[in-house]
This record gives sequence, structure tokens and C-alpha cells, in this order.
Amino acid sequence: MAVSHECDFPDEANKRPRATHCPVSRSRGTGLTSREVDEWVRRALHENGTIYAIDEPLLRELRPDVILTQRLCDVCAVGYGTVARLAGTLPGPPEVVNLEPSSLNDIFNDIRCVAKVCDVPERADKLLSQVSDRIEGVRRRANRIRHRPRCFLMEWVDPPFCSGHWGPELVEIAGGNDSLGRKHQPSVQIEWQEVLDTRPDVIVLALCSYNIDRARRDYEILRGFPEFNSLPAARRGEIYLVDASAYFARPGPRIVDSVEILAGILHPREFPEFTSRGRDDPRVVRVG
Repeated sequence: MAVSHECDFPDEANKRPRATHCPVSRSRGTGLTSREVDEWVRRALHENGTIYAIDEPLLRELRPDVILTQRLCDVCAVGYGTVARLAGTLPGPPEVVNLEPSSLNDIFNDIRCVAKVCDVPERADKLLSQVSDRIEGVRRRANRIRHRPRCFLMEWVDPPFCSGHWGPELVEIAGGNDSLGRKHQPSVQIEWQEVLDTRPDVIVLALCSYNIDRARRDYEILRGFPEFNSLPAARRGEIYLVDASAYFARPGPRIVDSVEILAGILHPREFPEFTSRGRDDPRVVRVG
């Protein structure tokens, strides 16, 4: 079995051969700013139609029965068309399973789909029962809270991007309101003035593919934006970094952790068990 260059959970995934490659992934750890990453991605998509490369010799050697891919976002993974064309030339050929979630329910359905195609449907049933119970537990408690803070779930800093797909839904379940987010739709670039006009009470930096250490650098960029200190979130110190690479940006079982993290951010008194454990917490850190 092979995995993508982004796969790092569980630990066993790191022992598998990598079937895809992306130069910008290495660059994120070697000094490129978010603005430079954004420019590189736009240029590569314009010139090549993709930012990824597939290790075709490896796939021919492994002769997979199933290939999991996606049609949701060309920035997130290899495009579906590229994968499907290659799969058609492989021995078998392998079954290509497209995963394209835009909501929590879609994520759950994809988990069932993967379990079914791998002939272990009972594992999905057990897992989703546990995940659903946790999410509904947060939802019930949050629904008893009248105050719903204005929360800006930010997917990119420079240039600014709002949250999309399941992101605003997570905020909603956790007891907040992300009016800049695009529920069940793709994330888009927005003007900084829109953030100033919205005056969020809380800002959560859930930056696509970034962990907390990488997000710290972008927080310094954010602090330099015009009138940043005028925002309620900045004045009250309600700015948080989360490990989006592990949680928010990945449509899998750990999405439930994202809901709980947001509940601890938005309503720390009501959800003390989910609040940050300090600056070394690998899930969420308050930096405001």
C-alpha cells in the first residue's frame, strides 16, 4: 500500500511509500512566505494544470486494487482526471474511488464508502457511531448557550481566505457564527476590509495544511494588517492557532476533534475539557 506525500496519521502511514510529490510542501518548511506559496500555486496551476506529480513506476510496481482520490480541490491533492487517466493504464485496472465532501454528512458518507470498498463496513459503523455521539454532545450543550460569538475561521492569511465547505458548519455546531465563511462551498479569497467590517470576536487561524508552528509565522503577518488592533478579537486577545493539517483541513474521523477544539475556544467556561492546555498544546494555542 502507498500513501500521498501529505499522509502522516496514524504513525504507520509514515512507513509507507509515497505515491505523490509536491515541491511546495517542502518549501513550506524552508522559508517561503504564505504570499509566495500562494503565488507559486497559482502559477503552477496556470502553467501545468496541477501542482502534484504521481510516482507512476511505483504504482505499476504495487499494482493497487483501489485508488482513493478526490475531485474537491486541485490545491489539496492530485486532480481526479489525472488519477483516473493513469489508473486506466495500470494492471487490473484498479478501482478509482472519488471522495468529494463539502459537509460533515459528506465526510461520514465517504468514510462508509472507503470502508465498503475495502470490505470492512462494520468498522465504519462502529467509528461513525462514536464520532456522531461526540459531535451531537457538543451540539446539544452549545444549543443551550444564548451568546454566539462572531468567529472568523481563517484558512489563509496572505492573501486572506475565508473558511469553506465544512468549516462554517463546525463553527455553527460549536456555538459560534462565521458570517464570512462559505458553508458547503469552496473557500475563496476575501478583502481584509471585509474582516474589519465584520468585527469578529474570535479569530481562529486554521491555515490549510499548516500546523501550529507554521501558523505562528503567519500570525505575525496578520498582526501587521491595517487596523488589526481595532478588531474586538485583537483587543481581547481572542486569537487562536490550531493544527489545521491534523484536524480542520482533513475530512476524516478527526474532524470531531475540530468541533471540540472550537467549542473550547468559543465557550471555554461551558467546555473546559476542550480548552488549550497552554503554549505547548499541539492542538490549539491562544496567541492574542
